[in-house]
Amino acid sequence: MKDFIFHNPTKIVFGKGKISTLGEEVSKTSKKVLLVYGRGSIKRNGVYDQVVDSLKSYNVEFVELPDVKPNPVLSKVHEGINLARKEQVDGIIAIGGGSTIDSSKTIAAGFYYDGDIWDAFRGKYKAEESLPIYVVLTISATGSEMNGGAVITNEETKQKYSFWSVKSYPRVSVLDPTVQFSLPPIQTANGAADAISHVLELYFDGTQNVQILDELSEGIVRTVMDSTNILMKNPTDYDARANLVWSATLALNGINGTGRSGGDWSSHAIEHSLSALYDIAHGSGLAIVMPAWMKYVHREDVKKFARFANRVFGIDESDREKAATMGIERLKDWYKSIGLPVSLSDVNISAEDIDKIVENAAARAPFGKLKKLQRSDVKEILKFCL
Repeated sequence: MKDFIFHNPTKIVFGKGKISTLGEEVSKTSKKVLLVYGRGSIKRNGVYDQVVDSLKSYNVEFVELPDVKPNPVLSKVHEGINLARKEQVDGIIAIGGGSTIDSSKTIAAGFYYDGDIWDAFRGKYKAEESLPIYVVLTISATGSEMNGGAVITNEETKQKYSFWSVKSYPRVSVLDPTVQFSLPPIQTANGAADAISHVLELYFDGTQNVQILDELSEGIVRTVMDSTNILMKNPTDYDARANLVWSATLALNGINGTGRSGGDWSSHAIEHSLSALYDIAHGSGLAIVMPAWMKYVHREDVKKFARFANRVFGIDESDREKAATMGIERLKDWYKSIGLPVSLSDVNISAEDIDKIVENAAARAPFGKLKKLQRSDVKEILKFCL
């Protein structure tokens, strides 16, 4: 296990009816906030009214930035920054999942930056200041409700990049599992795949002798799978939903990365090109890419891949190569069983598109921790995705 410092400043308020506490929390730092949300589901399921009632009860004013899309884009961030400055807000509330939270983090950092906040994603600016951010989570997937990272697509350049800042952790995130009862099954499935991918990016980064973290990783994956299986049949099962919500947060709130080597993140690098170019759901893209990456690199640490197969699927690991291969196939089969695509052809991407995807993904090559991937490696992994 490697040395580490762990600090997470986000306060989590978890449970039924907890959105009512938001106004009190926000009023500690802000008098006027920007509400950032998606395309209207929060007005149909009652979340919007709960947020507004809570804010009004504590005399917190607000202006709104609706219509944030999945795979959030830079132009919407620019719109949000301009609106926040014009209205002189002193806080931001993200209502939604990773798309609205990541947009809010970027707006909050861009509020204080004179240049284009895309510089933070290109590594040319380090966000040292941010408006306070609050979250009402409505989709569990990215873990953005309890970390300092954000992912945005520049629609002009077709680049999907990330940035991280200690200033971008939400102050408070409200997690009420009941607001996710109305999610379509595909959104629950995409969220599950996203959460599992975060765990596996860390689990398979080559770090040795991290027993406690490996146990945590395996437990999160099993819990995500078990809970999702239940929710596919009964989306309003509270305990299953609550376990999935908290598992997705734990997958990427930093605790599972302590003592490791920072994670591999190759699958994310490749998938970001898929969703930037074809606008497919991030979880769906990861369900396609991650098993292919695992197949390509598993011999770099066949012992760990065999352990994964054993601890998650109960596969005999005495023959490590066989177990590793079987575990990867079982994961792929599970994704398929919950309605996710598992090949490029499932999302109407053909072999003729591979070179274009490679060109986009390899712009930041080499990348990866378990195996450093070059352009040729990315192409081979994408061939496994066909």
